[in-house]
Amino acid sequence: MTSPDNILLHLSKDEEQQVRSIFAAMSERGFPQQRQTPHITITFSPFMSDKAVERAAELLPPVIPAQFRRAGTVVFGTKGKQTIAWLLETSEEVEEAAREVGAANPDGRGKQWIPHLTMGLRIPRHLVGEYIMALDEETSSHFKNMTATRASLWRPRTQELTVFAHSEA
Repeated sequence: MTSPDNILLHLSKDEEQQVRSIFAAMSERGFPQQRQTPHITITFSPFMSDKAVERAAELLPPVIPAQFRRAGTVVFGTKGKQTIAWLLETSEEVEEAAREVGAANPDGRGKQWIPHLTMGLRIPRHLVGEYIMALDEETSSHFKNMTATRASLWRPRTQELTVFAHSEA
């Protein structure tokens, strides 16, 4: 099964490396290895609509770089494998842009958006509590703020990346 098209926000290089270091430490503890590029998803679809792409190209550049703050840890999923993520808070401008882009995606969730950074994909349900405790231990208490420096569309089927905005700030 091919992954869906995604409109994403990517972290700064330093922060991406910090997250990858946490992934490595969690793997060393025996948890499932995380291979995904750290990102914040705005919306996804099997085939992203032109309207959503146009809205992203219009609305995301003015809000990049975008500041995020870790606000907690959340668990997504209702089956045997769960997703563990950091819940993020951001500015009203970023929230509004993301909601408008999501609303333009007919396969999306309308204007609903839960900003988060996935820290553990496909974690067996019985390991969720242990995973969260280990994640807390492996994450510096000083790593609370993050900056999204790039907004893009990723099409995994064709390995095509379209960058809407990029800033090293």
